Amino acid sequence: MSGFMVITIKDAPSTEDGYFSGMIYPKELSKNSTCMAEFHNHEGALKYKLPLRSCSTMPQETDDGQIEFFNTIVIQPHLKLVTDLTTSYHVRCRYKSREAATKGNSPINPQRYSSDDSNESRDRSSFGRSLDNSLTTNEMPGCHMKIYSDGKVADNVKIGDTLEIVVNIDEQNTYGLHVTDCIVRDGLGLGEQKLVNEEGCPMDTEIMGPFKYTNDRTMAKVSFPAHRFPYTSAVYYQCNVKLCALVDPSCHKEPTCDGKRIQKRATTDEPLEEGLPAVIEVYSGLYVKENAEVSEDDDDDVTKEKSIEDAICVSQRSFAIAIAIAGLVLMLLVVLAALCIMARRSRKTHSSSGSSIYSGPYTNTAFSHTS
Repeated sequence: MSGFMVITIKDAPSTEDGYFSGMIYPKELSKNSTCMAEFHNHEGALKYKLPLRSCSTMPQETDDGQIEFFNTIVIQPHLKLVTDLTTSYHVRCRYKSREAATKGNSPINPQRYSSDDSNESRDRSSFGRSLDNSLTTNEMPGCHMKIYSDGKVADNVKIGDTLEIVVNIDEQNTYGLHVTDCIVRDGLGLGEQKLVNEEGCPMDTEIMGPFKYTNDRTMAKVSFPAHRFPYTSAVYYQCNVKLCALVDPSCHKEPTCDGKRIQKRATTDEPLEEGLPAVIEVYSGLYVKENAEVSEDDDDDVTKEKSIEDAICVSQRSFAIAIAIAGLVLMLLVVLAALCIMARRSRKTHSSSGSSIYSGPYTNTAFSHTS
C-alpha cells in the first residue's frame, strides 16, 4: 500500500497569465515544510502528495472492513498571504478491500522503535499488517484498533475527555493477543512519547494505564484522558499486537508491572509456529483540541467567575493618572489651607500689638482734687 495520497487539482486559482504561484498544505500546518508544497509559476493541473501516516491525515476503519484516510488541505494562490481566493478541500481515500491494506512487505522488529528513529523510518504505510515475510500456513486473524469517546468512534475531542482504545482480533479459537510497544506521536516527526513498553506495561499510569483483556484474549481495552502535543491537534497512536496460541498457558497471563520491577513473560519475537506471523502493527488517530478552542455552548464549559453588579473597570494606566491627579489636588488643598491659617494668624498679631489713643492709664488734672 502506498504511503501517500496523490491529489490532483485541475482548477486551481491562477494569475492572468495562467500560472499558479502559491502553496498547498494541510489545514493548520502552513509552517511545516515536510507537509507543505510550494509552486512557482506552475502551469496546468497541480499534484500534491499527502502522507497517510502524518501531516494530520487520519485513518478510519469502516464497518465493512475498509480503511479510509481523510484530511483537509488548503490551496493558497499566494506564497505569503492568505487571500479571498484561498480555498480548502476535504479529501478522502478509501481502500476497497482489507487485503490491499494487510499485505505484508518486509519484516520489522518492534524492538527497534525508539524516540531516536526518524519519522520516515517509522512511517510504515500498511494498516494492521503482518510483520513477518514468511508465508502463512494458517489464516491470520484480522487485527483492529479503534478509539472511542462516549461509546462512539472518536475523531475530534478536547483535552481531558475520556478516551478508550480498543484493540481486537477476529473471533476464532486459535490465537490470542498481547498489546505491547504503544507510542503516541505528532505525525510531524517532532515528538513522540512511549506509553506501553515491550512487555505490555504502562510507562506512566497518569497518562495511560494497563490494558484490560477479555477472557478469550481476543480484545484489550484501556481508558485514559485525552492529551496532545502543544503545537498540533493531530495525535497518532501506534501499538504492536503479539499473537499467541490459546493452548499455551502463558497466552492467558498478563504482565506483572510493579513500578521499576517488571516481570517478563516467556515470549519471543520468533513466530509461534512455522509460517505464522508473530507481530501485527496497528494504529489510529484523532484530533484533540485545547479547552479554549471548544465552543462556549459545550455542556461542560468551565464555570465562569460571577461578575459583581455595577462594577467599574479601570485600566492600570487610567488608575495611575487618577491617583496622581488626586494627590496633586490634595497637596494644593493642604498648601491653601496652610496659607489661610498663616494669614489669619498674621492679622491677629498685628491687631493686638498696635498702639491706641485710648490705651493706657488716663488722668484729667482739671477734674482732679484733693481733699
